[in-house]
Amino acid sequence: VYCLSRKRVEEIAAWLSDQGLTALAYHAGLPATQREQTLRRFLDEDGIIVVATIAFGMGIDKPDVRFVAHLNLPKSIEAYYQETGRAGRDGLPAEAWMRYGLQDVITLRQMMSESSADEAIKRIEQHKLDAMLGLSESTACRRQTLLGYFGEQGTEPCGNCDNCLTPPQMWDATLPARQALSTVHRTGQRFGVNYLIDVLRGKTDERITQLGHDKLSVFGVGHAHTIDIWRGIFRQLIAQGYLSVDTEGFGGLALCERCRPLLRGEESLWLRQITKPVKISRKTRDRPDFVSDEESELWEALRACRKRLATERGVPPYTIFHDASLLDMLHARPTTLDAFTDISGVGAHKRDTYGAAFLSVIAPFVRRTR
Repeated sequence: VYCLSRKRVEEIAAWLSDQGLTALAYHAGLPATQREQTLRRFLDEDGIIVVATIAFGMGIDKPDVRFVAHLNLPKSIEAYYQETGRAGRDGLPAEAWMRYGLQDVITLRQMMSESSADEAIKRIEQHKLDAMLGLSESTACRRQTLLGYFGEQGTEPCGNCDNCLTPPQMWDATLPARQALSTVHRTGQRFGVNYLIDVLRGKTDERITQLGHDKLSVFGVGHAHTIDIWRGIFRQLIAQGYLSVDTEGFGGLALCERCRPLLRGEESLWLRQITKPVKISRKTRDRPDFVSDEESELWEALRACRKRLATERGVPPYTIFHDASLLDMLHARPTTLDAFTDISGVGAHKRDTYGAAFLSVIAPFVRRTR
């Protein structure tokens, strides 16, 4: 699980631990001995979640990582591609997902603005962040968008990403988008998203009344939309280049040249509908998607056997067998050493060394389920 700051790493690791999961924090501010211990546990044990900054992962060869999550927006598609690429290296299904907000964009742009790099480098970094934001808000196949960024055109939709599996619903957001842009203009192009939403929704507080923004024509025009919907509108307006973030003005929003035709009524704008994520039960999360309910008992027994053998030898479990080999055992269910040799990743040495142990797990299950 990747986070942008050390503080967020600590908070998320603590929260996951409170949920009963084995979650370990990893960042450059921790003692070297603690980082080494975390890395060793990640390699040697099953079910370990590492919550980390980008300091974690370089040079790690762990083939059976089943998911990579980003709880903040990465600074570039290159970084996102590298970090998500650490999942599923054994060829089995793996997931990559991301959750981010407007504050991530503001924070990253402020970091770039305050860096000591040359202006040319800063512009390149800004373009990369814009591309990452564009990928995040894209309604097309994620894989097509990602490969297109790297210059590979003409690929078919992947059929696996969120946009392919659940095509986003679009809505005509022309009017609320104009209202949002008009609010940015009428308040002086110096306020952040939260304040602008308060004006749009007609919230009366001391700051708004002192500045006279409760007298503006846009005050309260957006009361019919929820805060989440307005956040989604502003986020997509930034991603599509209608608004920019003033990193030196505490995250205030400013109009971009592209917004003029929309404000003049010369074009319409369709945006992605904001939907709430579907909660998944803990029972479903406890096993991989490629293992059915009926197979879960044998799957866990095979993993336990692998873990025991790895512990006895002081090696990471994946050096005994990758998950792909266990999955093959799960489906083929060999009961003889000759049949065990047909399993993916099993040669004569591994058959002779580990075959009897795994057959002792598989055979009773086969007899019981006949």
